[in-house]
Amino acid sequence: MSVIRAIAARWAGAALALALPPRCPGCAVPVEADHRFCAACWSGLRLLAPPWCAACNRPFAYDRGGGVRCAACVASPPLHAGIRAAVGYGPVARAMALRLKYGGRIGIAVTMAARMAPIVPDGLDLLVPVPLHRWRLWSRGYNQAALIGGALARRTGIPHDPLALVRTRATPPLGGRERARTVRGAFALPDEARVAGRAIGLVDDVYTSGATTDACTRILLARGAQSVTILCWARVLPEADD
Repeated sequence: MSVIRAIAARWAGAALALALPPRCPGCAVPVEADHRFCAACWSGLRLLAPPWCAACNRPFAYDRGGGVRCAACVASPPLHAGIRAAVGYGPVARAMALRLKYGGRIGIAVTMAARMAPIVPDGLDLLVPVPLHRWRLWSRGYNQAALIGGALARRTGIPHDPLALVRTRATPPLGGRERARTVRGAFALPDEARVAGRAIGLVDDVYTSGATTDACTRILLARGAQSVTILCWARVLPEADD
């Protein structure tokens, strides 16, 4: 009977793959397996890795030796313990973020987590996603950062707490200094004991100006977190690196 069930399951899987073939998370063309990229999209991703700034992990064009910081971090040392992004923000990375956030393609969170897992630093105690305001969560149906955080937790074994941090105020999609002002005071921790003394991995989909993650980092550190490392799928980088 077990052999018959195995054969039936195999045929059912083959039929499903034929009806709903795996698709590239970047452009949706059929590919050979789930979470695989087509050649064009794979070549369009910029994978981020050392050499990079010792403070913010901004990539360097060449190896400057250990402990070297970029000019921005020398001028204004960050509160966070680094920004670990899987890829640089570009057309393919942007398409994936939009399809996850607005297109309902929640499986893309697993694809993102698979690329993020290798650059997660050792020593993190807890993964906390950047929260959505309840009205946006209600309209979208899910928090894309929480989906990524859950998938990353399954890959790394680091505990995930999607409710440790909450958004108390809805904020408009602004940029730069205006964004920093609007998100100031927009986050809260219902129970400080959930983060106190822990090294936090703050999970988000895309790192742009850093205003939102800075606001989250401030309150996490103020409420007793040991450190906060930003973990994200893509990061906006300047055209020319230091």
